[in-house]
Amino acid sequence: MQVNRLLVTALLALSLVVIMAITLISCHETSKPATPVVLGQEELIKRGEYLVNTSACHDCHSPKVMTPSGPEPDPERLLSGYPEDMPLPAINKEALQDWVLFNQHLTSAVGPWGVSFAANITSDETGIGNWTEEQFLTALKKGKYKGLEGSRSLLPPMPWPIYRNMSDEDIKAIFAYLKTTQPVHNIVPAPIAPDQIH
Repeated sequence: MQVNRLLVTALLALSLVVIMAITLISCHETSKPATPVVLGQEELIKRGEYLVNTSACHDCHSPKVMTPSGPEPDPERLLSGYPEDMPLPAINKEALQDWVLFNQHLTSAVGPWGVSFAANITSDETGIGNWTEEQFLTALKKGKYKGLEGSRSLLPPMPWPIYRNMSDEDIKAIFAYLKTTQPVHNIVPAPIAPDQIH
């Protein structure tokens, strides 16, 4: 009887060791980073289009037209940024003590950083037409103006601190899609420093 108990205890202990080993091995295997799926160019562009349309890019980068249901992206100026020919509306400096303000197109914002203007991200040379993929990665991962190391930081409300969490593959897909967009010639104004706001 004593030998049987010892044998059963040993078998149980051995079973637990085997189960723990299998669990550790399976956890280790599932914690390996997934191998990125390599997409063909057409699939990459489709992925980028999906990401642009679900990541709020149009909210700030597309001028708006007013409709009965509110502002909608202007189909003639999609992703072209703050319109170069649009005068900046008067800024209520008193409201800036408690608020961050946007223009009616949502393509410019004013706050403690001054006035910022949404960039042209179409395929035009006044947008990202001349950019490299590396520049685009630098802009979204490091928040650098025009994706150039050593340039100024991107200003609010550009949510690059959130977008930097995207995978490189997703950012490359967005870039691939943007390079296929209709080019819109539009030179966006330079930001205005807080002490220059009138």
